[in-house]
Amino acid sequence: MDEGPLLSPTAGRLTMEVIRVEGLGKRFFIGGVQTKFRTARDAISDAFVAPFKRAASLLRGHATGAAELHETMWAFRNISFSVNQGEVVGLVGKNGAGKTTMLKVLSRITEPTEGSIEIRGRVGSLLEVGTGFHPELSGRENVFLNGAILGMRRTEIAAKFDEIIDFAEIGKFIDTPVKHYSSGMYVRLAFAVAAHLEPEILIVDEVLSVGDAAFQRKCLGKMGDVANSGRTVLFVSHNMAAVTQLCTRALLLENGSVAMDGAPHEVVSDYLARGVENQAEWQNPAPDTEAEVEVVAVRVKDAQDVLQPVINFKDPFQIEIEYEVREANRGISIAFQIVDSQGVVIWTSEDTDTPDVRDRMIMEPGTYVSTCHVPQGVLRPGRYFVNTGAHIRGVRIITGHQQVLAFDISSVGFNMPPGRQGVLAPKLDWDFRALEDRARVPQPQV
Repeated sequence: MDEGPLLSPTAGRLTMEVIRVEGLGKRFFIGGVQTKFRTARDAISDAFVAPFKRAASLLRGHATGAAELHETMWAFRNISFSVNQGEVVGLVGKNGAGKTTMLKVLSRITEPTEGSIEIRGRVGSLLEVGTGFHPELSGRENVFLNGAILGMRRTEIAAKFDEIIDFAEIGKFIDTPVKHYSSGMYVRLAFAVAAHLEPEILIVDEVLSVGDAAFQRKCLGKMGDVANSGRTVLFVSHNMAAVTQLCTRALLLENGSVAMDGAPHEVVSDYLARGVENQAEWQNPAPDTEAEVEVVAVRVKDAQDVLQPVINFKDPFQIEIEYEVREANRGISIAFQIVDSQGVVIWTSEDTDTPDVRDRMIMEPGTYVSTCHVPQGVLRPGRYFVNTGAHIRGVRIITGHQQVLAFDISSVGFNMPPGRQGVLAPKLDWDFRALEDRARVPQPQV
């Protein structure tokens, strides 16, 4: 299987393919009862009684044969793509699109139902918590076990050992069986092993979300180092900003197929726009009737209080959030985020940022509206999405809704140079003055 490199012409030169996928598909049977491991004795017994079971089923009027099979579901089907050495490829898509299953198949944890995969080089993978480590072995033993699986010599693993432990920040627990680790400790060590044992191909799932924010940043930085070293990375994430920053290419999986393959910013923009039309109002289609507070509607309005899905750059606008309080409560914050077409959160704002709202007394059951007034000339022209929710600050999240609506900022009134950088485009106040009479300023001697 590793008989030689796969070469493909790209931009007039030869580029080595390290992954080639052709006609790949993975099917699952659903609705059936999981059975225990079957021994040879079980198989012989089942073969003997099967005819009698089939006859009894016919007498009861039930179908037999193919119709007895449980319902099937394709996680993905007929997928083909290739990945070149040194590429950092992000897989994006909604939950259930087949991203994690794809990584499991590429990592050879799960067998494909159809199609073929060719992989050149050692693969290090970090999938869901629990994959790749033996629970009864210590952290130290698992590090050496994973290195051996990758084909590394013990001296090579030992040379990386201290670096792995320092990165994972679990020094005093390294000789403890990993079954006693918390999920955060487990993920830290698993990522450190996958990234530092220098596989030619690194496969990482959204499992990074288990770690704290500081460690996530640390992992993303390490993945950037891996990518810059010329190794290949496959990365699944719902963090669109990380995809656009780290990846050189992105694949959008939708309904079990590749819906788009291209530059990360283009794929992310298309993904975020799918299923969310430009609209000025969102009505919650399935409010949580058990929640103590629930957002029931979000609206984008102009300064005249009119619903408006397109706001001119030069005009102020409002984000209006309607919500129901079902239980008397104190300390409720209603919040929203503005997210750009690359998945970057531009800002988060809460009604309790305003002192008068923060100091309000207990909110009795009823329907309320909180409105945020956004000044003109802040957001660059483009498409934006709104996330919203309710929480008690520093205590708990009550409800949350992602990408509930999309609106556009038009370029009317935007007269800044098109190449100006920055997420925001505020028109800030400047003043101008001349220094004192230059005659009074000592001149340098020639």
